[in-house]
Amino acid sequence: MAQFDAIVVGAGHNGLASAVMLQKAGLRTLCLESKLYSGGMASTVELFDGFKFEIAGSEQFPTSLKVSQELGLDEVPSVELEVMSVNMRGIGDEPFLFYSDPMKLLTHMNELHGAEAVNGMAGLMAWSMAPARALGRFDAGLPPKTYDEMYACATNEFERSAITDMLFGSVTDVLDRYLPDKNKHGAIRGMLSVLACNSTYRGPATPGSAAALAFGLAVPTDGASLMRKLKGGIGALTKHLEDTFVAHGGEVRLRSAVAAITVDGGRVTGVRLEDGTEITAPVVVSSLAPSHTVDRLLGGAVPDDVRARYTRVDHRGSYLQMHFALDGIPEFDEPYEILNNPELQGTIGLFSTPEELQQQWEDSRRGIVPADPSIAWQIPSVQDPGLAPPGKHASSAFALWFPVEGDGDYGTMKREMGQRVIDKITRVAPNFEKLILRHTTFTPRHMERMFGAPGGDYCHGLIHPEQMGPNRPGPRGYLDQELPVEGLYLGGAGCHGGPAVNFVPGYNAAHAVLN
Repeated sequence: MAQFDAIVVGAGHNGLASAVMLQKAGLRTLCLESKLYSGGMASTVELFDGFKFEIAGSEQFPTSLKVSQELGLDEVPSVELEVMSVNMRGIGDEPFLFYSDPMKLLTHMNELHGAEAVNGMAGLMAWSMAPARALGRFDAGLPPKTYDEMYACATNEFERSAITDMLFGSVTDVLDRYLPDKNKHGAIRGMLSVLACNSTYRGPATPGSAAALAFGLAVPTDGASLMRKLKGGIGALTKHLEDTFVAHGGEVRLRSAVAAITVDGGRVTGVRLEDGTEITAPVVVSSLAPSHTVDRLLGGAVPDDVRARYTRVDHRGSYLQMHFALDGIPEFDEPYEILNNPELQGTIGLFSTPEELQQQWEDSRRGIVPADPSIAWQIPSVQDPGLAPPGKHASSAFALWFPVEGDGDYGTMKREMGQRVIDKITRVAPNFEKLILRHTTFTPRHMERMFGAPGGDYCHGLIHPEQMGPNRPGPRGYLDQELPVEGLYLGGAGCHGGPAVNFVPGYNAAHAVLN
């Protein structure tokens, strides 16, 4: 008799989502995690004494209402923010406030940028609706669409054209249509470019980058929650799932790295851990990157041509993630005194124009560290004081682009880009660098070692159009090429419905098992 009915590999947000559903349905389920803690890249971790950080993911993304209800996601307390982010095209730019309330957002946009910007954003959101349906971002429990099915989502010629833009166009193509004033609309154009490009290895003018813009702008139409910050950081979500799983009788084992998924006669028999322990089950759900699962954990259990298809996935993460323990709150000088308002200090975008971002990407491909990197900077402890000791603050910064091609000295580039991030933040908050008690810098290489994300790719498969739809695997593999291993299911961010902290791939995998 098998030791468990199901084994879930990886206790990240998707793995825990699968584990909860399987255990609640009555399957004896074991969830295995290689690290000292659960949550994966959606965890809140104490990196320094008393300072807690969201290691990678920092917000719950929009998801399907039935996923949210099945997993009880709305039970996790939110941090209510009037302003989700403050965005600037560059130093000297007037801040653009991204209000949570849509009416306040439109009013502010009108006051700062005029009616053209309001109309442009409305047009952009209308443009994104058909591509979002085509990508099936919120299609929980459904397979990815073929290209014919994508185009069948369109109800008119405008929507067909938008789907073509998504598949073949660039971010700049779309922005030039709806927000064409490169000066007046600069902050919005910069914000939207980074929104898209942070999940690609393409500049905003590169064909195919529009797919990530459509993915980022997609919102559910079934009444589900939109973007949320969680009290206690993103790890509160995964802690909720782990607690739910254990409360229903499930078991999480930490420090249990899986070396292989065992197969006999074309059927899963369980897993073998790195210490040699074998655990048996007729069902295995892997929430790791599909390429890692098929190439490293299955090995010779699948034909070479099948394995090769998974290894061709583009995983080139190109970013820097920094975490700072601060001895107080940063102070902003002219012309940024408005940012001394704590309500505006959650997320501050110090972005470049799309044209500058494109050039920085092209330079990074030649091993050149950006002189003026685009930065998403957060001080979450301002609204959530439990993340830092009294009077102190936990702060994080995410910056594009870190060179990952060529033969440049990795350590030197890391220090150089890290200092440029600090310098840029200090230009708007002059006391920032002096406040730093301790800090750490993670490159894509670090993220690969810590979380098993190939190439540091937190998407487990970048949002390129050739890696979406029929070319993003579902629970049983690709639409046109099912994995020849019975009992194996894929449920990580690299699967259909992903990436992002939206739990859809994990839900889909569990749904397929239970069906």
